[in-house]
Amino acid sequence: MKMNNDIKKIDEFTTGEVVLAVVIIKNCILKTSAKGNQFYDLTIADKTGEMNAKIWTINDHVKENLEDYKIFKIKAEVKEWQGQNQASIMKVQGIALDEVDDLEGLVPSAPIENELMYNEILEFIAKIEDEKINLLTYNIISKYKKELMYYPAAKKNHHSYRSGLLYHELRMLRTAEKIAEVYDGLNTDYLYSGVILHDICKIKEMASDELGIVDTYTFEGKLLGHIIMGVKEIAEEAKKIGMENETSVVLQHMILSHHYEPEYGSPVKPMVIEGEILHYLDIVDARIFDFNNVLKNVDKGDFSERVWVLDNRNVYKRNDER
Repeated sequence: MKMNNDIKKIDEFTTGEVVLAVVIIKNCILKTSAKGNQFYDLTIADKTGEMNAKIWTINDHVKENLEDYKIFKIKAEVKEWQGQNQASIMKVQGIALDEVDDLEGLVPSAPIENELMYNEILEFIAKIEDEKINLLTYNIISKYKKELMYYPAAKKNHHSYRSGLLYHELRMLRTAEKIAEVYDGLNTDYLYSGVILHDICKIKEMASDELGIVDTYTFEGKLLGHIIMGVKEIAEEAKKIGMENETSVVLQHMILSHHYEPEYGSPVKPMVIEGEILHYLDIVDARIFDFNNVLKNVDKGDFSERVWVLDNRNVYKRNDER
């Protein structure tokens, strides 16, 4: 068995090696084996990817570290399990956030710096000509600026990394602007505001730390969800600034309908064209993320395993893909 004394990234792990690495732990579940022994089932991650891991030997040191830290230096043996690499962790030592020199280089994050994304979104708000829509959108996004700097767009699946929510909104805005250049008559005031606000209450729905890791959903998130909370957010802000009822209701409707189907949280389908486009902008951006995320681990000329978030499809990577 080969021992590598250098700190390695997850995408450099090779089956049969014992490696040293600095990782974050995204999920940690205490389980019991068939023989009655307790072990930790984890998802470890860094900037290059994530991997399932196990801690088979549990002691007070391990428990205290997992309770007190989010970032860890680990020593692990890389094994193969059901066709995938799995890390069997032998040693784990927590690292304080202020001891990490390059947090952005460690934590899975959006590919654009968060302040740059936020400022570009403000530029889109500046293009909203209706004063009340402009003000409402600015007030709400400003209210959540701190959280937007690190919140993911989901606990799992699309944009589930640090600053993922900002990145999701920004890519949708860029696409919305191009669509509006093609199709006449679209109201970009509603479209830009709808894009910026459609998922804003995921900040209230999920409990995320500053690494962009969601441990759980909030009480309100479980009972109401981000769609209903988003509708309430707009209604309350509209009342504060004296927005006309029709404008407020149309914006609320866009948020309410953007998931399209009742089983996904929308009791109605879009009844305004900007709402219809908002739905498909959301779908397109999520699908592109999901395809790219799957294909990065697939060899050229090969198929992925079935992907649940892509309707249980196998995804093919062409030989000419980059």
